[in-house]
Amino acid sequence: MDTVKVFTDGGSRGNPGPAAIGILILDDTNRELERFRERIGNSTNNRAEYQALLKGLELAAKYTRYNVYCYLDSELVANQVKGVWRLKKEELRQLFRQVKDREQAFQRVIYTHVRRDNAFMKIVDRLVNEALDETKAGR
Repeated sequence: MDTVKVFTDGGSRGNPGPAAIGILILDDTNRELERFRERIGNSTNNRAEYQALLKGLELAAKYTRYNVYCYLDSELVANQVKGVWRLKKEELRQLFRQVKDREQAFQRVIYTHVRRDNAFMKIVDRLVNEALDETKAGR
């Protein structure tokens, strides 16, 4: 497969607080390849967004080594990984370096900030909330 699309979201209830990630992997025709959700313990929103991106890149490697288009609703993370905004916090700098390392598995990785009202972002947001609800319910 030449191209995959990766939609990622991370969030926490409280900042920091219980956190989770959601990922949706699509092919170039928007056919769903995989959905993933996971509780990640306590975290901040920004760390959760980075963790979601890292897991998204890991999952994308199962489908391609060529083109990966990553869509994030976090303007901060999208602009940091594109090199538009600088990183001020060391904890995010470490996650940024992990993202850059993971990019090496692919010929090209493109990052795009998308609004939360995007249909695919709504799916990953729902995955995050489902994982968080599982935490709340003690499952």
